[in-house]
Amino acid sequence: MGEPGSLVMGGRAGGWVWCLRRVGMNAERLLLEDGNEVTIGRGFGVTYQLISKLCPLMISRKHCVLKQNTDGQWTIMDNKSLNGVWLNRVRLEPLKVYSLQKGDHIQLGMPLENKENAEYEYEVIEEDQERNPYLAPKSDQMMEKNKDLRTKRKFMDELEGPGAEGPSDLKSIISKVSCEPGQPVKSHGKGEVASQPSEHLDPKLTSEPSEKTTGAHVYSGPAKAVELHKKQKASYPLASQNILELFKVIMSRILKLKAQMQEKQVAVLKVKKQSRKGNSNKIVKMEQELQDLQSLLYAEQAQLQARVEQLVKIFNKEQQCLQGLEKEQEEDLKQQLAQALQEHQDLVEELNHSKKNFEAAIQAKNRELEQIKEEKEKVQAQKEEISSHLNDVLENELQCIICSEYFIETVTLNCAHSFCSYCINEWMKRKIECPICRKDIKFKTPSLVLDSCISKMVDNLGSEVKDHRMALIGERKAKRHS
Repeated sequence: MGEPGSLVMGGRAGGWVWCLRRVGMNAERLLLEDGNEVTIGRGFGVTYQLISKLCPLMISRKHCVLKQNTDGQWTIMDNKSLNGVWLNRVRLEPLKVYSLQKGDHIQLGMPLENKENAEYEYEVIEEDQERNPYLAPKSDQMMEKNKDLRTKRKFMDELEGPGAEGPSDLKSIISKVSCEPGQPVKSHGKGEVASQPSEHLDPKLTSEPSEKTTGAHVYSGPAKAVELHKKQKASYPLASQNILELFKVIMSRILKLKAQMQEKQVAVLKVKKQSRKGNSNKIVKMEQELQDLQSLLYAEQAQLQARVEQLVKIFNKEQQCLQGLEKEQEEDLKQQLAQALQEHQDLVEELNHSKKNFEAAIQAKNRELEQIKEEKEKVQAQKEEISSHLNDVLENELQCIICSEYFIETVTLNCAHSFCSYCINEWMKRKIECPICRKDIKFKTPSLVLDSCISKMVDNLGSEVKDHRMALIGERKAKRHS
């Protein structure tokens, strides 16, 4: 895919950048910064974090990686994602690098049911960053944006300036604001006031934003305390708010007094330069006014110090309350977790007990089924044995020796041998003697009991034997009538 239209850095205007524009959403673009590896996924630590609203697991933690090769050309790699990466509607092989071109279509994940397109589809474009500032925020920017300290910082930003210092302890405010009240301004003659125009002022008062920034940091509090306050939907007490307002007013007064003192010092210096000999009363008066301003400044500083100490006490008290609330919530959460864990263990034990009872019932049923099966097998074996024995009896004792069939219309001769009526009649046409013992036949006696017994036994032997017997009886009757 590395053809003339491929994404290679260099040769562009300063404001032109490569980015991924989301299809159907012109306001969202993912910037591809030269020399940086761009990672996309739903996990933490990626360049751009994508959280799917329709299917949270559609995007993997680290779904894909975009970076430049040695030639400066942008490439894309599927980082073993679950639902895959498509480049121009073709799914990429995991951990294999593919070159990108301007206008390429990139699809992250698969379309859901009843959806033609996936949720995250992008087009590779090149555009002016200054004209199109609608770039998607990076993962770390999103995390910073979600912090809960914004309202507190916004309130304290009124006291801050561009040259703010870093965070420090509240007591540093006192040391910065206060000065040594035991050093009033004195006049020692010509030029001494000019040499010390503001030496009795704390030089750190000139860096006003530093003090205010420190005060803002003091009231911002730990992140956990602010989050706990947000969860409890509680605000800082009204007293601390009023103290902050007074702090702001006093600081403005101090600045005004400082400016007035500097103006007075400059005026005294000018008067001394203009009239070095005469007009000493005017100089003394101006020095007195300067001393009054200095005293007023000391008083304001003392008042500010008292307010700051009061603010420190209130903050410490609130911090202790917040820590107590946090501990109580942690203990409640631990108790809830322990209770939920105990309920889960009880449920597991109950399920195991039910499982054992169910298995025991199944085993008992299986044993009963095995016993019934064995009894059925025994009954079947007995039935087969009886049937076999019955067949043997029929074949050996109840068959006619002439036709080798079961007796039909049995007759018993005077010698006690039995034959079928049809068979013995046919035999007597040739010989008047018993086929078995060769005695003369003197009479024949029908044996109805034997016929009835044979008929009942044949009924239990099966349909084939019964049908054969009925056909044989019909055939002999037909021959007899003919």
